[in-house]
Amino acid sequence: MSLDEIKIIQLPRILDERGNLSFLEENNHIPFTIRRTYWIYDVPGGETRGGHSYKTNQEFIIALSGSFDIVFNDGKTTRTYSLNRSYYGLYVPAGLWRHMDNFSTNSLAFIVASTDYNESDYIRDFKRYEENK
Repeated sequence: MSLDEIKIIQLPRILDERGNLSFLEENNHIPFTIRRTYWIYDVPGGETRGGHSYKTNQEFIIALSGSFDIVFNDGKTTRTYSLNRSYYGLYVPAGLWRHMDNFSTNSLAFIVASTDYNESDYIRDFKRYEENK
């Protein structure tokens, strides 16, 4: 996979003086069927999350609250994306090494995934990741 396949996608926004609303739909706003959702929260200052690649799983990541960075590495190049708005999400194709860091206080990362949880889909060793490229 290529870092060029990562995409920031703006989600629909319904603005209302009582509070705004955004949503996402599988195979419409995101290019896959949702099989799993999870969220990351209460990350202590200075901690890093992730540090792996998926063989087949695709993800869409949203900063529902606060902000954080997602750092990608394709074995040659590193690219960082900062998420800080709940109406923008980041499409992440399978096959890219990533980690998340720089979490603000009370940040909430919401992730939708294209596969059920399967430990064998993970590559957790960067050397192994580079060897399989």
